[in-house]
Amino acid sequence: MASDIGGDAERRRRAPHLGRERRRPLILDAALEVFSAQGYAGTTMQSVADAAGVTKPVVYDCFANRDELLLALLAREEQHLVITIVSALPPDPSVGTPAEHVLDGLTAFLTAVAKQPHSWRIVFGAQYGAAPVVAERVRAARAFLVESLRLTLMKSLPGVTDPDADLPVLAELLASMTEACARMIVGDTGRPTDRTPAELARTVSQVVAGGFGNV
Repeated sequence: MASDIGGDAERRRRAPHLGRERRRPLILDAALEVFSAQGYAGTTMQSVADAAGVTKPVVYDCFANRDELLLALLAREEQHLVITIVSALPPDPSVGTPAEHVLDGLTAFLTAVAKQPHSWRIVFGAQYGAAPVVAERVRAARAFLVESLRLTLMKSLPGVTDPDADLPVLAELLASMTEACARMIVGDTGRPTDRTPAELARTVSQVVAGGFGNV
């Protein structure tokens, strides 16, 4: 315990000597850990300072307030979201069936979620109890997911009778199922699942096969 206290003291002495831009990633790493464990309400400038092993003024030197800190963290973690979504989308939606696209894409997506649960927990959870500006940022990220799915479905379901009316609904339903699976993986629903990403993806693809095939 004494060595830990000494280590914290050493970090506190060194922190002011780091440049502001070098400190910011370290502060964000600490904020991610705190948010993942305590949610928005439990993420304070003091709790982040404690997790980073620095004083609170050091955190304020990097970020003016909690919302600015959380927005910066969201911006960083959303990069994982965008990269994962784009890589999970089928390269050629005209080849294969919608169910096959969902199975392959969702397996890749949920596997990435399982590998980086802290990143995804903040993307999914920051909208609850957060300031309006933070919640809006999360909604924008989700809107990107829905639009990506809609564009994919346009190519996957060329026979849809009324694409302008039906595809946004189908994209929203698929996004909701995707988000629900991700929440189960990161334990954000209160009922963590013991199913693998591939098993969850298979279940969703079966629903797609039964529903989209009749559109």
